[in-house]
Amino acid sequence: MVNVKQKGAGFERDVANHLEDLLGIKFSRNPFEQQRQANQPDLIADDPDFPFSIECKRYKGGEFMKAWWTQSDNAARASNKLPCVIYKFDRKPVVVAVDWKAIAVMTGIGLNDDGLIFMNLESFAFMAREIMAGRSIGQ
Repeated sequence: MVNVKQKGAGFERDVANHLEDLLGIKFSRNPFEQQRQANQPDLIADDPDFPFSIECKRYKGGEFMKAWWTQSDNAARASNKLPCVIYKFDRKPVVVAVDWKAIAVMTGIGLNDDGLIFMNLESFAFMAREIMAGRSIGQ
């Protein structure tokens, strides 16, 4: 029998380690603060300039759920970050969902669409690096 909490925690550790390899930033899990206070991300970067609030989801199968986005968006608003959901279904690659606003921040263009884009973890790391190099949230 698979322990769902252990599966989720293991995925959070894997994502944290992979992002650390890609970005050179340390990420830590946030389980205790999530239990004490609402609207907390799953992973915390040790660099305050990291622009995203990360919600991680690991499931056997299914499809992207709007509730995941709502959870990430609420945590992002609380911390003045951009929302993102990093998720994985069994035997499928990791997918990262971000709002179009992240592209606007990265490129410096104005954008009003509230759509989501989906990408792999390496593309997400590229986006985070670009934002950190020249843009701040809300610019």
